[in-house]
Amino acid sequence: DVQLVESGGDSVQAGGSLRLSCAASGITGRRYVNMDCMGWFRQAPGKEREGVAAIDIADGTPSYAASVEGRFTISHDNAKNNLYLQMTSLKPEDTAMYYCAAGGPWDCYKGSWPGDGYNYSGQGTQVTVS
Repeated sequence: DVQLVESGGDSVQAGGSLRLSCAASGITGRRYVNMDCMGWFRQAPGKEREGVAAIDIADGTPSYAASVEGRFTISHDNAKNNLYLQMTSLKPEDTAMYYCAAGGPWDCYKGSWPGDGYNYSGQGTQVTVS
C-alpha cells in the first residue's frame, strides 16, 4: 500500500522558515498512475484545497503556486524516497494543514499552476504562522 507520512509542521512567527518532510513508501510498481508526480497541497479552515508545489521526480521539474513562488522550494531525495518542502519568509496566510501527495497528472502540472489532483495523500502536518 502507498503510505505518505508528513512531518515538520510547527508554529512559527511571520518571516520564519520551516522544512516539511514526507516519507513515501509503496509508490513503485503502480500501473496507470503517474507516481513520478508528487507534490504538496494545503487547506486552511473554511477554505478550499490549494496546490502549493509539484515535482516530476523523474526529471526534477518543479511547479509552484504564485502565492509561494520564490519562497518555497520542493525537492525529492531519490535515495530515501522522501519529498521535502522548504518554506521561507512565511506569512500568516500560509497557515494551513499541509499534505504530501503522489500520483498526480501525467504532465505533472508542468507549465501550469500545481493543482491538488493526486491519487494518494498523507494525513497532513499543521503549519501555523503568526
